[in-house]
Amino acid sequence: MKQLLVPLTIALACGFAGAKLPPPDDAAKAKAAETAAKAAWQAKVDAYQLCKAQDRVAALYKASAAGTPVAATPPPPCQDPGPFAYNPPEQKPLETSGAHSPSGTAASPPSVLPHSGQMPPAAPKKP
Repeated sequence: MKQLLVPLTIALACGFAGAKLPPPDDAAKAKAAETAAKAAWQAKVDAYQLCKAQDRVAALYKASAAGTPVAATPPPPCQDPGPFAYNPPEQKPLETSGAHSPSGTAASPPSVLPHSGQMPPAAPKKP
């Protein structure tokens, strides 16, 4: 009986493991993208806090070892990542011109045609 039950259980488990989940909807994709952006920002905040702590420790060490010469170059200053801001990449403006689009999509000119932001060549002057 055990010899039949074990393969049957394994076959049933493989059937459940092979089943496909439905693809995530747009809201789930947007939430996952925001979570990834927040995690990347948090990593920058953690690196900034670590840099500040290392600067404090180095300052204490230099103060305690005032008589010894230090030949090392100073490290670059810590860069504060600022507050968390996230603009979804697929966010579209309500109007067609894009004049009131969020700052994340304002990299291109606010027009419908991609070439309309370019200047036409100057006409040659007639003598």
